[in-house]
Amino acid sequence: MEQHALERFAGLAVDFSANVQPGQIVAIEAETGMEPIVRAVAERAYERGARFVDPTYFDPYVKRARLQHAPDDTLEFVPEWYGKRMLQLGEEHAARIVFVPRVSPGILNGVDPKRAGRDQLPDLEERLEIINKRLVNWTIMPFPTQSWADLVYPELDGEAALSRLTEELFHVCRLDENDPVTAWRERKETLHSVASRLTDRRFDAIRLDGPGTELTVGLLPTSLWEGGSTTTVDGVEHMPNIPTEEVYTTPDPTRAEGIVRATKPLDVGGTIINGLEVRFEGGRAVDIQADTGAEVLRERAAYDADASRLGELALVDREGRIGTLGTTFYNTLLDENAASHIALGNAYEITVGPEDVPNINKSAIHIDFMIGGDDVQVRGITGDGEQVPVLVNGTWQI
Repeated sequence: MEQHALERFAGLAVDFSANVQPGQIVAIEAETGMEPIVRAVAERAYERGARFVDPTYFDPYVKRARLQHAPDDTLEFVPEWYGKRMLQLGEEHAARIVFVPRVSPGILNGVDPKRAGRDQLPDLEERLEIINKRLVNWTIMPFPTQSWADLVYPELDGEAALSRLTEELFHVCRLDENDPVTAWRERKETLHSVASRLTDRRFDAIRLDGPGTELTVGLLPTSLWEGGSTTTVDGVEHMPNIPTEEVYTTPDPTRAEGIVRATKPLDVGGTIINGLEVRFEGGRAVDIQADTGAEVLRERAAYDADASRLGELALVDREGRIGTLGTTFYNTLLDENAASHIALGNAYEITVGPEDVPNINKSAIHIDFMIGGDDVQVRGITGDGEQVPVLVNGTWQI
């Protein structure tokens, strides 16, 4: 990637998306091979007044070696200093910038899926704690790599594939605009407006219907909808995801009934799951089937007592930039913002009132998968059973 393009990526990440503050420690997390963007972000962060920049790289080939050869009873082991570092970032009220993919999609294809499902790295349970406590201003952004490009565009040769991925990432991150920050502020306000209207309706449940999908997800009495930006306990506004096209809430973990069919392939830590179907009863995913990779998600859903319950419900309209491309990126950050989705596992405290925080789902995992599209209709169900159109053919109705 040319230097001016790196600088645009880095500027958006540091100045707007993570909104790094003078005097902050800045943690950067990336996959090996992403050194150019990490260095550009470090330079920009120091220019902005960062106290210290701490880059860490995750090597997915080392993860693959572990899954192929390590003793079976060690696969869930994580050295305690990994979690302690994450918690100390929270104690320091640091900034955190993550570039994905940190595990190249498809790199674990061929690895025993049952073993792959037990190793969650590079994800750490402690990151969910500091997010819920709103201790860090953080963001996740994509960065193009050759292996990722080769998977997404198999019909193109190496250089052409990487060029195409770079171009499309620039587009979905709005870096092809003269003023990307202004463009994101406009989109942010749209998402805030939709989220506010959804919160005001106080729906008791959300119903999704489409090909292979008939699902009702109950909401908590104080479920709130959020979208776009959020703020830390110190009042620092930041964009957790760039790109982001969703509005999301925390559901009632005891009320999910029906069946869903994923509308896009799902990458779980380097294993691609195709043709995913999940059946819910009493709030739990009781049956997980797929054409390929189902065992990985089954293992994750059995990771702890509530890993099989829902921690998030997100809705996405057709006005975002990702879905219109028609590209399957095999990366959750991008594909989840192309279509409405749900997540197994841990819930976000920010999207419920204080009295419902004890009632949200708690788990060490959080895995989004896409169940929406223009042919999936979304309705809100009121407390007295009225069904109100919310998303029809990908267009907001409220």
